[in-house]
Amino acid sequence: MFQPVTEALIKEAELIEGEQVLDVAGGSGEPSLTIAETVGPTGSVTYTDAVAEMVTAAESEAQLRGLTNVTFRQCAADALPFENNSFDAVVCRLGIMFFPDPLAGLREMLRVTKREGVLSLAVWGKSDLNPFSYLITDVVARHFEPTEPADPNAPGAFRFAEPGSLARILADAGAVDVRERELKFNIAAPISPEQFWELRAETSGTLREKLATLSPSQVDLLKKEAQLAFRKYSSNNQMSIPAQMIIVTGRKP
Repeated sequence: MFQPVTEALIKEAELIEGEQVLDVAGGSGEPSLTIAETVGPTGSVTYTDAVAEMVTAAESEAQLRGLTNVTFRQCAADALPFENNSFDAVVCRLGIMFFPDPLAGLREMLRVTKREGVLSLAVWGKSDLNPFSYLITDVVARHFEPTEPADPNAPGAFRFAEPGSLARILADAGAVDVRERELKFNIAAPISPEQFWELRAETSGTLREKLATLSPSQVDLLKKEAQLAFRKYSSNNQMSIPAQMIIVTGRKP
């Protein structure tokens, strides 16, 4: 679903065959597995994630694809177990928004990047530009009392949605030639309304917590409302939802 984001990171990080690349907070395997194909057998990708289950899932997918130039490590972004100046480039797709201390994470990522190497990050743009998120959020809001606004600096999907916010932290971490650009694309996949609900319910901890407080009949009603809202972006069980993200890139001096 997020292949356009991976392609943007590959372009912004200027990845080429033969390079050594670090993927921080690689989730279920992307962009590591696609980057492994980009750098080829003479290059390598080191995948990291703080969650053991994610590491296991990514490693299994790499084996299914027959990729042999990817290694896997479980570790936090602010405590990378690598020597200084180890990688030609470092990428992070939709992960830095959840770091406890983004500045510490970025400093650590720059530490392991070679001089003149590139660090490229992808984060969500503003919530109201991303139906993938607000379709469910708006439906859920109708079933719960209003709550106090969340701390905009707390870990969350839209923590760096404001243009310039992540770029400033990357510059503070020591990167130079920092730039950012908007990435507009469609999140497309063969997913039915029912599967979309299951996907969002599985990946959103906040949604799972709220659903746990509802009765089965209330959950069923919320589910039906969410699926109905989703049908605007679905045809013949093919999802296509407009999305906007921000790609932030800098270089190690």
